[in-house]
Amino acid sequence: MKFTIKLATLAALALTTAIPLSAHAHRGWLLPSMTVISGDKPWVTVDAAISNDLFYFEHFPMRLDGLTIVAPDGKPAQAQNSATGRYRSTFDVELTQGGTYKIAVINQGLFASYKLDGKPQRWRGSADKLSEIPANAQDLQVSQTQGRNETFVTVGKPSRVSLATSGSGLELDPLTHPNDLFSGDSAEFRLLLDGQPAAGVEVEIVPGGNRYRDQLNDWKIKTNQEGKFSVKWPNPGMYWIEASVRDDKATKPATTRRATYVATFEVLPQ
Repeated sequence: MKFTIKLATLAALALTTAIPLSAHAHRGWLLPSMTVISGDKPWVTVDAAISNDLFYFEHFPMRLDGLTIVAPDGKPAQAQNSATGRYRSTFDVELTQGGTYKIAVINQGLFASYKLDGKPQRWRGSADKLSEIPANAQDLQVSQTQGRNETFVTVGKPSRVSLATSGSGLELDPLTHPNDLFSGDSAEFRLLLDGQPAAGVEVEIVPGGNRYRDQLNDWKIKTNQEGKFSVKWPNPGMYWIEASVRDDKATKPATTRRATYVATFEVLPQ
């Protein structure tokens, strides 16, 4: 009996270690109920979550503290009916204008590691809360994080005013409109870091629905010297992309920075 149990345990362990690490990755995403809409004064509902399987609610809700919505005229729009539950956050946007809305959750903060009485400690927060770290902390190291998670919704004809970048952190300059994507076609994008082309950055693309696949089916592309990259969409559906950069261009007192960009796109059939 003991021998049988030990074999079963070893078999389970072998199966666990055989699962790709990417299958356990936590990915944050925004998912609109529709991305291309026609009609008079429509609404869209957006789910926001962090999960193992893309676009399923099974891990943790995304916080909406950094939620920003840019209307087609370039002015801010307001979310309505916002709520955060056990597995997801959700909110509505009334689409009162024709054109493209950019919906984003933007987060910036500091991460610190240090020792206190010889014991390792960690801290996260904003720069104005850095005083929470004890004055007698040893081996203090502070890093800056900048994260941007976006999706796009268009009413009627696509527009580009809301797609303007801010010049801060890692951002996407969509040369192909993000609501004009079709399976079998290629789309052109450009990554910018602090407003300048982000060259040699690896971009990961993952199709949604990996809950029902044995393989993640992701692929990776590097930006060229102009920060540009091209994606050919193999099938219609929802897609998630991510890119990140680490450098020393941090705001003091941080000495290093990690900037990330994430977006959700819908690719339509031809």
